[in-house]
Amino acid sequence: MRNLWLLDNLTIDINKDLSQHNLGLDLFGTKGSNSNHDLTWSKRMIKISNNLIQFLTEHPDAAIRYKTFTQLFDEDTSAPKLKVLQEQIRKSPRIQTLLSERDTQGKIPFSPYKKWNGAHWVLTTLAELDYPPGDERLLPLRDQVYEWLFSSEHKKKIVTIEGKTRRCASQEANALFSSLALGLTDERTPLFVKNLLLWQWPDGGWNCDKNPKAHNSSFMETITPLRALNRYAQMTADAEARSAVKRAAEIFLKRHLYKRQSTNEVIRPEFIKLHYPLYWHYDILFGLKNIAEAGFINDERCNDALDLLESKQLTNRVFPAEGRYYRQIHPTASKYSLVDWGGVSKKHVNPWVTIDALYVLKQSGRLKI
Repeated sequence: MRNLWLLDNLTIDINKDLSQHNLGLDLFGTKGSNSNHDLTWSKRMIKISNNLIQFLTEHPDAAIRYKTFTQLFDEDTSAPKLKVLQEQIRKSPRIQTLLSERDTQGKIPFSPYKKWNGAHWVLTTLAELDYPPGDERLLPLRDQVYEWLFSSEHKKKIVTIEGKTRRCASQEANALFSSLALGLTDERTPLFVKNLLLWQWPDGGWNCDKNPKAHNSSFMETITPLRALNRYAQMTADAEARSAVKRAAEIFLKRHLYKRQSTNEVIRPEFIKLHYPLYWHYDILFGLKNIAEAGFINDERCNDALDLLESKQLTNRVFPAEGRYYRQIHPTASKYSLVDWGGVSKKHVNPWVTIDALYVLKQSGRLKI
């Protein structure tokens, strides 16, 4: 393993926005389409309205705009306009709200794992929002997370039963991912990689189930290590980490990302609903996105999940959030979110789900811009 030292609350009326951009149209070009953006899907050719492109590129949230330019248009992240956009992300109301509970020492004064506004989750969210790397003002939050995960009390909870380490590896994985993405690594960071590799189960994933009979890895505890180790492998060309990513990907691929191997049935109903954010949970979109980033999206075993994802498009080719794992009431309760993520609706667009879904379909060759 290569050693590594690297180194708002914004409220918008989505439905009104869509109406203004005339997205309730026939994207096959029969009503009001003036687009030159052709999108090739697996079974048909369709056209996307310039209004949808405008909706994303001019979205009030800078993070949506940044993801559009980088994930859909493949623009160079070092381009000056994207650096400017990242600064807008840093200063955005969403980010400022997420960081608003810091004290005078720059720490969030409660457990780093408090869902979803503890330091652990705030850093993970900032990483997912493409917050600009290298901001030393985030170091107190990183240290909170590291002190927790490297504490003797925490280590006591790591047990090995029947030769398998029973560990909620999503915790170390999210810490690794946020450290890499936010440029907050230090001499302790490679220990996350070392431990994740050490704890990987024979079938390629991770699991915290302490039942001695448990022998299959968990989707929830495997998807975030896959993401984190893939980011590490991409940044360092570490062969051992890359091998671990391939083994982890098989956990999902051999189950077509949501089906039981034994019966072909859906593993859990929540797996086939669309959510944002996922935190430590799993659904087909989060699975497909991380499989795409790891380079396995063209594996034919992704096709069922891709077909299912396509089927969830609204008539205007955007995507809804069908469930959520956060709440915005009772701030002291678990799963409290300081910001709103677009809500849940079967009929209306969620921009966070939409941008990820379009990215996945583009990477799979079902959408060509």
